[in-house]
Amino acid sequence: MGFVAWFLVRYLVAGMYTVNQNERAVKTQFGRAERVGSASTLQDPIAEALLPEDRERYDFPQVRVIPPGGPYFKWPWEKVYKVSIATQTINMAYDPETPSANQSGTVLEAVTKDQLNTGLTGQIRYRVSEKNLYAYLFGVKQPLVHVMGYFTSVLRERIANFEAPAPAAAPPPATGVPTPELATAAIGVSINDLRKNLRDLNEHMDR
Repeated sequence: MGFVAWFLVRYLVAGMYTVNQNERAVKTQFGRAERVGSASTLQDPIAEALLPEDRERYDFPQVRVIPPGGPYFKWPWEKVYKVSIATQTINMAYDPETPSANQSGTVLEAVTKDQLNTGLTGQIRYRVSEKNLYAYLFGVKQPLVHVMGYFTSVLRERIANFEAPAPAAAPPPATGVPTPELATAAIGVSINDLRKNLRDLNEHMDR
């Protein structure tokens, strides 16, 4: 009777679990996540923006997602992974691998086209995609590190190559010496151009 009581507590009572409202869960059997047939991320609208050379690399299976509620039951050979899908906010200068980097995660440095250093502050709002949980749980070892590194690289590349809209053509001055505005336009983009065209830069980052 002691063995039966231990078995019931260990494998039946302990096998009950619930999923909170802002969570989704994925269950694995012997380490394999439950698939949804042969469906993959390439069949979902999330993959519409992928380049042809990236489609094979980001081909992840669709897994069965356990919705909020319960109680649910799992056997001893099954494991449940819970993921919060709530929108979260993080400083864009935060480095998950090196928290002391970027002035302790407060200012992100970048270089403009005219070789000036500028400090960037801001926040990123992100949410784990319910339709891409396989990639989040099993496809990438550290998803937040991966995404933050990608975002930082894109942001710095945009700033380093950002060009302000071409100014309207104006006749050269009578002295033949270019004005400071024309000289700056000839060099490329200045830090002032970045300040004046932040909206354009933000639209680039949204895309």
